[in-house]
Amino acid sequence: MKILAASDLHSDKKAAEKLAKKAKKNKVDLVVLCGDILEMGSDGNGLIGPFKKEGIEVLMVHGNHDTPMDMDFLSEKYGKGVYNIHSYYKLFGDVAVLGAGGTSFGFIGSPDDDLFKSLKVNFKKSKGKKTVLLTHEPPLDTKLDNIGWTNAGSADIRKIIETYKPDLVVCGHIHETFGLTDYLGKTKIVNAGKSGVIIDI
Repeated sequence: MKILAASDLHSDKKAAEKLAKKAKKNKVDLVVLCGDILEMGSDGNGLIGPFKKEGIEVLMVHGNHDTPMDMDFLSEKYGKGVYNIHSYYKLFGDVAVLGAGGTSFGFIGSPDDDLFKSLKVNFKKSKGKKTVLLTHEPPLDTKLDNIGWTNAGSADIRKIIETYKPDLVVCGHIHETFGLTDYLGKTKIVNAGKSGVIIDI
């Protein structure tokens, strides 16, 4: 399965159009968007349409500049094939994609007990499948959260990875490390960034 992963578009329509062209050129099966798709107050026009036009399914979670309600709005606006996966999961053959959006700090969403409970259930339902976790924040103390003078990732996301050991985690949030890859144990972690990355799973 081939995916195009991206994050932190911050309502940049030209970036969305470039990503849709990249997805088509690389014949991806799925697009995943890892938060901050919108900028606060944006209506989201022109951000999902380019992917719909190419007939590519989109899964997304919110970040700290957008909300779960924004993701629900986009999902309802564009209909079938566009899904807010925060605290849910979706199966694609032998691959399960799970969502855990928001941030541990910042403007809007923070992980909470309900999210941890839903992840426990969703990972259990995904047993025997390859698992891909979509987050906004990278885990704490990795190459992906190092911003020079400190590590700014999420201890909660790290705990989730160490507990459930997904095959792949795709995140964003830390602009300084866009495009970088690291590992926690056998879990591959990718900071997708605005330009997007192609990943085979």
